[in-house]
Amino acid sequence: MIKAVATNRKACHNYYIQDGVEAGIMLTGTEIKSIRAGRVNLGDAYVRPIDGELWLVNAHIARYESSGYVSHEPTRSRKLLLHRKQIDTLISQVVEKGFTLVPTKLYIKEGIAKVEVALGKGKKLYDKRETIARREAERAMGHALKRQRSKSR
Repeated sequence: MIKAVATNRKACHNYYIQDGVEAGIMLTGTEIKSIRAGRVNLGDAYVRPIDGELWLVNAHIARYESSGYVSHEPTRSRKLLLHRKQIDTLISQVVEKGFTLVPTKLYIKEGIAKVEVALGKGKKLYDKRETIARREAERAMGHALKRQRSKSR
């Protein structure tokens, strides 16, 4: 069973999303409790390759309220757990083709926290405006069709 905890809505707005890969995360005890409580924000998060490893940077996992004086830093970097081949291919895509690694979704699968990491190509400002205009046009057409159907009844 998969329970979606957080999604990165900004990712689809700021990037053309390509392939996605499921990765595990190295967490502390209080972090997994906060994730299970749904207190996560991936809005400003990104994945950075450091020394042949992938690190989740700037993901905000709130402090666990019931923990004592020892707790985790909310925006600390967290190591992602992937197979060596997957890491190498993702790093080569980032270095050679200019992609960015973006976390798109954080979820709990069979009791274990996983993050979906996708390759993204940055959008220009005019691309973002075009996407917004297309979405609004589709919404307006849907409303018009709905009104038309209700009048014909």
